[in-house]
Amino acid sequence: MSSHPSPTSIPDTCDNARVDDELNPAQLDVVEQLGAQIEDRPVFADDLRHHLRAALETATAPHLDLLPEGTDLFLNKHRLAQVHGCETLLVADEAEEFEWKVPIARGTIVHKAVELAVNWRREIEPPTIVDEALARFEQDSDSLGHWLRGCGEAERAELRSESLDSFTKYLECWPPLKPAWRPVTESRLRAELCDGRLILAGKVDLTLGAAQGQRAGKVLVDFKTGGFAPVHREDLRFYALVEALRIGVPPRLLASYYLDQAHFAPEVVTEETLMATVARIADGVGRLTSLLHGDRSPGKLVGPACRWCPVIDTCHEGTMHLGELDGR
Repeated sequence: MSSHPSPTSIPDTCDNARVDDELNPAQLDVVEQLGAQIEDRPVFADDLRHHLRAALETATAPHLDLLPEGTDLFLNKHRLAQVHGCETLLVADEAEEFEWKVPIARGTIVHKAVELAVNWRREIEPPTIVDEALARFEQDSDSLGHWLRGCGEAERAELRSESLDSFTKYLECWPPLKPAWRPVTESRLRAELCDGRLILAGKVDLTLGAAQGQRAGKVLVDFKTGGFAPVHREDLRFYALVEALRIGVPPRLLASYYLDQAHFAPEVVTEETLMATVARIADGVGRLTSLLHGDRSPGKLVGPACRWCPVIDTCHEGTMHLGELDGR
């Protein structure tokens, strides 16, 4: 093992005795999961970006012909997951105006708290940093700032409590992020294809490291509460493809991190992973365009989302599904 890891890597715990002394077992596990010597990182072909773009454009172009002239199709991980799930829920959600709620706002507040913690020069006190994150958004003129200024005291207290819980768990489970690891929170990704008719976009909770030439080095992390769901892996694969289209080199590792369990679900990125994601996106584009601009009726698929579906009262399948769950 080299004693001189790449400056954009997380060093192996064996290389630094101080790390063993200062970090708890959960934090050491993060270092172990994320660390990799440069010779262990994959090297991808220099034409990979062009190959992926050509494959994706060839597969999606026929579906995009259904779009009205002068319009485009915007696709993020949530929309892609929905069209591969319950299409009735997708149609219902898109008919409603977006509204901030505590569970949605919590993620944004926690990510801002993590960002502040990376560069915080004083002792890190979770309540102080969460309050600072809340204050910064309250001062903004965007939709979250407007919602924060208008929400009730109980909602704000609930948001602060849940954000503090998640941020504290993050601090307990993760080692301090060093500047040399190039940590970036809420990193935006975007790729435009088919002359701008198809837009792929996303925002990664945390990125670490960077590519060196054609050698992969970046790690993409999504923080989760609750338990594992297969769609979490698909979400990160979507990000990996957009990253590969953007700079020509995919990330080397994807990881969902479950704060409630202090548990990693990592996946190494391969060309096969990226091509499978191309196929999933192409299928999703076909489903979405035929649903929104064709004459296809939305399908129904029961699952956990039935509990908060806005049309559950008129959905026989969803009502029966919830009845079966509650009767167990």
